[in-house]
Amino acid sequence: MPTTSTPESASRRNLLKGAAIAGAGLAAAGASANSAAAKTPASVHAAKLAGDRLVTKDGASLYFKDWGTGPAVVFSHGYPLSSDAWEDQMFFLLQNGYRVIAHDRRGFGRSSQPSSGYDYDTFADDLAQLVEALDLREATFVGHSMGGGEVARYVARHGQRRVAKVAFVSSVTPFLLKTATNPNGAPKALFDTFRAAVQANRSQWNLDVTTPYYSFNRPRAQVSEGLRESYWRQGQTTGFLAAYHALGAFSETDFRDDLKKITVPALVVHGSDDQIVPLEISAKVTAELVPHAKLIVYDGGSHGLLHVDKDRLNADLLAFLRG
Repeated sequence: MPTTSTPESASRRNLLKGAAIAGAGLAAAGASANSAAAKTPASVHAAKLAGDRLVTKDGASLYFKDWGTGPAVVFSHGYPLSSDAWEDQMFFLLQNGYRVIAHDRRGFGRSSQPSSGYDYDTFADDLAQLVEALDLREATFVGHSMGGGEVARYVARHGQRRVAKVAFVSSVTPFLLKTATNPNGAPKALFDTFRAAVQANRSQWNLDVTTPYYSFNRPRAQVSEGLRESYWRQGQTTGFLAAYHALGAFSETDFRDDLKKITVPALVVHGSDDQIVPLEISAKVTAELVPHAKLIVYDGGSHGLLHVDKDRLNADLLAFLRG
C-alpha cells in the first residue's frame, strides 16, 4: 500500500497553491462555523417519495438515482457537483450486482434551491430521510470530498442501524480550518477567497479549478477537455446559494468527533498529489480517527480519483464491498 509522507508545512502550501490556481475546488455546505456536536436530529419519517424525487420535511425537493437490486451502496457527491459525478462507480457496481443510490444534495444539481439548510446537520438529515424512505438496510455509504463529511455527520446524528460499511474518497474530513486545536488547517482567509470567486465570476472559477482538481497541471498529464466541461456543467447547475454558503460548511465543520463514532469497517482512499485536499491533513488523520479504517493512497493521484483513476477506484470499492 503506497503512502507518501509530506511535511505539514508543505501540505499547507499545497492547499494554498491549489486555491490560488483557481480557487481550489474544495467546497460545500453552510454559512458559518459548525462544530461536530450535532444537534438533535428531526424526525426522518416526514419525507415523501414521488418518482425520482424526495420531498423533505421542510419542503426541499431532492433528485435521486436508484438503480438495480442487491446490497445497497449510497453515494454522496462533492462540491460543486451532483450525483452525475458518481456515474462511473454506479454503473460498474450495478453490473456487479449492487443496488446503487445517489442524490443531488439540496441546492445542487437537479434538486430544489431553498434559501436555507446549507449546513451538515441538514445535509445529514436529508440523507437520512432518503435512506428511511427507501428503507435501505445494511448499506455501504461512500462520500467524495465534501460528501465524506456528509457520511460522517450522518453516522454521528443517525447512528449505524442501517450502515454496514463506509468509505471516504478524497474526503474533506476531519477538519480543514486552522484553529487553536487544529494548527495544520488552512486559514479562514483562504476560504474567503473562494466565496469572493463565486461572487466575482463563478463560471470562470468552475472552469479554472478543474486544472488542479484533476492534476492536469502536472508534467505528462493527459488533459481531458470532456472532464473539464462535465465539471463546469455540474458546477453551473448548482444554485448560487449552495455554491456560496456550502463553502463555509465544508471548510469550517469539525468532523473529528463524528469520525470516532464510526465502528463499522471503513475504507479511506486518497491521492498523494491531491492539490485540493492535501493527504497529510485529511485522509491520514481520518484513518487514525476511525477505529477500523484501511487507508489506500494512490501514488500521484489527484482529487478527481472518481474519473482519472476510475478503474482502480472501482476495483478497490468492489473489493471492500466483498471483503
